[in-house]
Amino acid sequence: MRVLHVISEMGAGGAESLVAGMALAGGDVGWESAVASGGGFRADALRDAGLPVFDVPVARRSLSGVLRAAWATRSAVRRFQPDVVVAHNVSASLTARIAAPRRPLVTVFHGVADADVAGAVRVLSRVSSVVVTVASAAASRLREAGLESVVIPNAVFPTAPSADRASVRARIGAGPDVPVALCPARLEPQKRHDVLLDAWALVPGDAELWLAGDGSLRGALEARGVDRVRFLGTRTDVRDLLEAADVTVLTSDWEGMPIALLESLAAGRPVVASDVDGVREVLSGGGGVLVPRRSPEQTARALRSLLYSPVARSVAASRDGGPDAHTLMKSYDELLRTVLEGR
Repeated sequence: MRVLHVISEMGAGGAESLVAGMALAGGDVGWESAVASGGGFRADALRDAGLPVFDVPVARRSLSGVLRAAWATRSAVRRFQPDVVVAHNVSASLTARIAAPRRPLVTVFHGVADADVAGAVRVLSRVSSVVVTVASAAASRLREAGLESVVIPNAVFPTAPSADRASVRARIGAGPDVPVALCPARLEPQKRHDVLLDAWALVPGDAELWLAGDGSLRGALEARGVDRVRFLGTRTDVRDLLEAADVTVLTSDWEGMPIALLESLAAGRPVVASDVDGVREVLSGGGGVLVPRRSPEQTARALRSLLYSPVARSVAASRDGGPDAHTLMKSYDELLRTVLEGR
């Protein structure tokens, strides 16, 4: 089965990580995989691994931008001749449907803000053959807006860290015994780094906060001048950073099912995270501490507890199972083949 993944970009985000993992693991379930995207380090890695990668300009929110992306995606479809197209999120789904009007199109819906759900449903109900949601909470939101979906929870594809804790810390300039909280998230409004920095100002001692990600808010966040914060920019070594950190923190306003959180749990790092839909679903089996959304005080309290108490970290990190990559690939394979059989 020839599967073409269409996604806006292939950088450091969670959806991009999922696409890379699925494309590389596709051979295990009988897929020939290719990716059409606006590029990024994950696209380069797939190309280096020998997978077909097609360059598609990012479809900005304009008719001309969508049409340019659709034209490039049509070229990718013509060259790769996929049996099925898997588009990640709404804009990629619209682009893919224009580019491949007669092919089965499966949308993977990673989530949008509440205000955008109705618009997403209007688009996806017209363009998608099937919609997959990455968390049950996201499926419920779509259902309330009139669109049914199939739930396939996100999972982490196993990759060992390439560097040990001490060498990563030395590279960044952190001491070997300094408590470290890692926030692997784009510096964009959804992730609410303002809440995190407010919380960090309430965390005493010598602990450091590492912000792994870049985005439109970086300048404003740096200008706040909060002590003991390192802005690391976009990183391709998040697994190594997890090896060097003690705790992961996410203060998002909303999430689908964040890959960064799953990667943290897989690395045995407890999470302090906002009590929002996709996060709550992941942490239902343990692995961290949920705090109320937009609550710097309670976020700080949880961080203080985990950063300065190895016992508290050990208790918080304990977890009953979780999604695995083998189950994810089997579920997608069964779905895609069912969609093909029903053409």
